Amino acid sequence: MRRQLRLAITAASLVGGLLAPVLAQPAGASAHVTTRTFTPSATFSPKTEAKAGSTDVYHCTLIDPHLTADSFVVGSQFLPTHPKELHHEISFLIPPDKAALARKLNNGGKGWGCFGAPLNPTGSFDGTTWLGGWAPGGKPSRFTDGTGIAMPKGSLIVEQVHYNLLAGSVPDRSGVRISTVPQKGSNLKPLTMVKMVAPPDLPCPTGVTGPLCDRSASLADLSARFGPSAVSFVNSIEWVCRNQHDPNAPVTDQHAVSTSCNWPVGDTQTIRWISPHMHLLGMSETVSLTRADGTEVPLISQPHYNFDAQGAIRVAPNVVAHRGDTIHVSCTYDPTLRQRNPQLRKLPARFVTWGDGSSDEMCLATMGTTTS
Repeated sequence: MRRQLRLAITAASLVGGLLAPVLAQPAGASAHVTTRTFTPSATFSPKTEAKAGSTDVYHCTLIDPHLTADSFVVGSQFLPTHPKELHHEISFLIPPDKAALARKLNNGGKGWGCFGAPLNPTGSFDGTTWLGGWAPGGKPSRFTDGTGIAMPKGSLIVEQVHYNLLAGSVPDRSGVRISTVPQKGSNLKPLTMVKMVAPPDLPCPTGVTGPLCDRSASLADLSARFGPSAVSFVNSIEWVCRNQHDPNAPVTDQHAVSTSCNWPVGDTQTIRWISPHMHLLGMSETVSLTRADGTEVPLISQPHYNFDAQGAIRVAPNVVAHRGDTIHVSCTYDPTLRQRNPQLRKLPARFVTWGDGSSDEMCLATMGTTTS
């Protein structure tokens, strides 16, 4: 269950500036880098797509890069039209065997709603590979450490954009720029993005009341906004992390509510960088590795998390994790920010759980890893 959940998590709020912004030729890439820009053929109006009172819209657009040879993606740049109104963008790889399904969903070039993973509009998760991503603070990115994300010829790309209607809803036509090199002769190592999570459970602060301060009512509202699978995902990570996390634990400091989870390492992997992600209540996030012999290795620490300045943190030197080791992810929040943040204070008070909306929360660490 743990391994399946870890590999399947593609919860879509993530990752600003997934890769460090460097303009140099990728190390180990002997072939010429090809960079192309893709812009949606039609303008999208997010306000018309909001459902069940939700202030969040996820929209997917299909891109055909016309790859005639197996390639590596070595860089990406999101080109936002109105960045202040966006929560994130993720570029997903659609392998050739799923291209027909993606074309069917594309609705004649108009795109489709896509909470969760892009090929599951109902919001369920399918483990779709990420090629790159953007969130506030994100910059152009390129791998320069001899790695790349494998992309077979005939693959497609889905550009998923999360619109935060709390910040505005201007019609949008944001694009993406992708850099590739042919796999043959490149000598690049295949890179995998692994997602580690912990379940936020943030009760309403003392003196703050409302119907959604009840956790069950809050989850029912989450289901209405994003579908029943959103609640199933909350329940799944609660179950996996149950030995480290108690959703009903009393809160002793309303300005610092923490969550954590341990994830076993299944195979030997080199951890190269980590991108922490929370939403608007996030204060700090740490990720560490515990060896099988009990030795703890700090990986990254972000003591002053800023949603508007997200990015990847290099693990230097790289750390090799082995089977039997454990990755520990921990996040701390200030639930009282909901009553003070200019966007969130417009909304009813609520018990905050994991969710795809800007007004929900996440505790996510995306790790860039290779097998050597």
